Amino acid sequence: MIFDDDLTACAAMVERADPLRFRAAMAAPVAARRILFPLYAFNLEVARAPWVTQEAMIAEMRLQWWRDVCEEISEGRPVRRHEVATPLAAAVTAAGAKLLDDLVAARRWDIYRDAFEDTAHFDQYIDQTAGTLMWVAASSLGQADERVVRDAAYGAGVAAWLHAIPELVEQGRVPLLDGTDAGVSALARKALERLKKARKHRREVSGSARPALFSIGASAKVLQAAIDAPARVGDGTLPSMEAFSLPFRALSGRW
Repeated sequence: MIFDDDLTACAAMVERADPLRFRAAMAAPVAARRILFPLYAFNLEVARAPWVTQEAMIAEMRLQWWRDVCEEISEGRPVRRHEVATPLAAAVTAAGAKLLDDLVAARRWDIYRDAFEDTAHFDQYIDQTAGTLMWVAASSLGQADERVVRDAAYGAGVAAWLHAIPELVEQGRVPLLDGTDAGVSALARKALERLKKARKHRREVSGSARPALFSIGASAKVLQAAIDAPARVGDGTLPSMEAFSLPFRALSGRW
């Protein structure tokens, strides 16, 4: 199956900026990559939008541009020509585009320096970013139980978040509600429990949808390290998210 210029551009973008998801997508069947690469490229564009400028209004405008794309897709209108938006429109349904709009809206938190309001706000942020991305990917590929996918994504999302803590703090953000060792350990334990719960119900994610979960990577190992030695979060010495066997996962379908 030959990729057109847009899909090739999406793949190249993901390869440069998100190597874990690139490797995960490459472990998927070629047909699945037509969905995964536009989604992952979209996620990169949205995630970087709040960080490419110090002007909040400009960042808001960048996010609004992507919200407009999601609206065009969800309403079945012509989608603006763009190397990511164009293949994204072919990759997701109208319902999926509406969910992606929630993902973009959640990224507004990244623009400002306010702390999360409470645990519910933090959980919602992880669910609307990591959770929504994984759910739209999985449901676009095949049948899957949404709760299982979102539990798995919460574990992976928190693991990735813990990896990002040093940089977020350096940027003047307040990334954790409780940054003490006890607070970090409790968050990691909660995330690991949700990931383990999801894995107990692997069969509720069809074989065709499983590649969407390959990007979980070594999240369990990262979370366990944060539980055992929470100081590693602030030190930036957590295990790599990429330390896992993609060939095994591709052959076995396990995530």
